Order: sequence, then structure tokens, then C-alpha cells
Amino acid sequence: MIERASDRWVSITLSVLLHGTLVAALAYGFWTYRQSRPPTPTLAIEATVVDSRTVNGAALKEPPAPEPPAPEPTPAPPPEPEPVEPTGPPEPTPEELAQREQALKEQAQKEQAQKEQAQKEQAEKEQADKEAAEKQRQLDEQKQQEDVQRQAEEKRQATQKQREAQEKADAERKALEARKRAEEQRVAEEKRTEAAQRETEDKSRAESEAELRNSLAAEERANQLRSSGALVSWQSQITSRIQHAWLRPPSARPGIQCLLRITQTPGGTVTSARIESCNGDQAVRESIEAAAYRASPLPPPPDPSLFERDLEVTFRPD
Repeated sequence: MIERASDRWVSITLSVLLHGTLVAALAYGFWTYRQSRPPTPTLAIEATVVDSRTVNGAALKEPPAPEPPAPEPTPAPPPEPEPVEPTGPPEPTPEELAQREQALKEQAQKEQAQKEQAQKEQAEKEQADKEAAEKQRQLDEQKQQEDVQRQAEEKRQATQKQREAQEKADAERKALEARKRAEEQRVAEEKRTEAAQRETEDKSRAESEAELRNSLAAEERANQLRSSGALVSWQSQITSRIQHAWLRPPSARPGIQCLLRITQTPGGTVTSARIESCNGDQAVRESIEAAAYRASPLPPPPDPSLFERDLEVTFRPD
């Protein structure tokens, strides 16, 4: 809310009138108090010479009644205070005082920040000079160390050349002997390799023949089990398990027939269920796939040789 200049002058005028009224009331009260104080009485003695006989006769008479006191004067009404016209510049408002105080505070903070910045820059300069001196000292030490290392390296290289010449002669002699031994070892290794290769081939051939015989026997047993109806019975158990787990959706019509492809682990856990073909709507398809997952794990086959990872199940709930 924005305060207008006229509103501020009205507030100042009302404040001055209120203070003038209070001052006038205090002056009137003080004046009234001074006027209402009674005057200090003045002692006066009046005497009359009388005869003793008159005094004796007067003693028998009653004393006269005292006169009533004079009424106090009615105080005059206090004069009306004259309105005081505002003089000089208007007093600042609380908002202006707060702004001035905030400006002084910000100025003090700015000066403090500038002082701290100057101190920080001086400290950084001193630190930089110190680091530069330390770096130069390190460079001098590094150069001295490099000179020492260079001299040591030159000496080492001279010794190394002498040693290398001796080692070269020894190496040539040892190389000749090593080539001779290597040739003898190569011949012996070739003989061992040929013998091991023949042994491995014989073993592999025997294992292949045994695996072939086992495969033929397993296939023959599986054919016998298939022909005996064991496979059909196992697939019927799986189909029945899925049908019991199926929750019929409201949109399912009679005569539903769907081909469901299932992928399972050797333990019967269903890892994939997908409708290949179906005469039902999308809700029916999704409900059949969900039923296959709920039926997991599927019944195991009566013989491990009948296990098939991928199965096709014809789903006919009606």
C-alpha cells in the first residue's frame, strides 16, 4: 500500500493538535489548582471597653450566630487552544527511518567487506610471494640433485658398458648351449605331444561312441514312451493345470480354442507364455497367458527323457 503525501500531512497535523490539547489541559489544571487555594488568614483583634455590670448581664445572653462564609467564585472556562501550525520539515516516517538505518547498515557492511577483501588480497600476495620463494628454493635443490644424479648416471653407464660386454660374451656362450638343449627338448616334446594327442583322440572317440549309444538308447526309450501314451498323458496334465488356473473373462464366448506356446525350465517353471492363434478377443488371450504363469511350476514328465523345453498346448476350456 503506497502512502500519499497528503495522508502524511494529515497524520502530522492530528499529532500536533493532540499534543497541543494535552499541553492546554495540563496548563488549565495547574491554573485551576492555583486559583482554588484559600487566602492566608490575617489575624485581627478587635476590643471594646465595657462596664463590669454590662459584662455580667451580657454573660447571661446567648452569643450571636456567626456570619455564613462568602460563596467561592465560579472558575472561568479554560481558553480554547489555538491550532498549532506545523513548522519546519515533516518528521520522517518509520519506513524512512528503517530505510536510513538499512542504508547505514549496508554501508557499514560494504566497508567491512572492502576491508576484509583488502586483508584477503594482502594475505594472498604474501602467500604467493612465500610460495614463489619456496618454489625457487625447490628448483635450486632439484638442479643440484640433478647434477649429482647425472654424474652418478655417467659413472653407472660406464660400469654398465663393461658389464654388458662381459655379459654379452657369456650370453652367446649360454645361448649356444641353450639352443642345443632346446632342440633336444623340442624333439622330446614332439614325441610326448604325439603320444598325448593319440591318447586324446582315442579317448574322444570312445566317449563319442558311448554318447552316441546313450543317445540312441534314450531316443529309443523316448519313442517307446511316446508310443505308449506317456507324452500325451503328461501334456494333458499340463493342459488341465492351466485350465484350472484360468479365470474366465466376461467377454469369453463358448467354443474358445487357442494355441498356447509355453517355455519352461527343467523344474517346470514357466518363463514364457504366448498365444499363437486364438478365436477369442484380447481379454481372453491375456487371461490364458496369465493362467499359464499361475499354473507354474508345471507337472514333471513321468520320464526325464520326455521333457521338452518348448511346448504347444491347445486350450479348449468348453
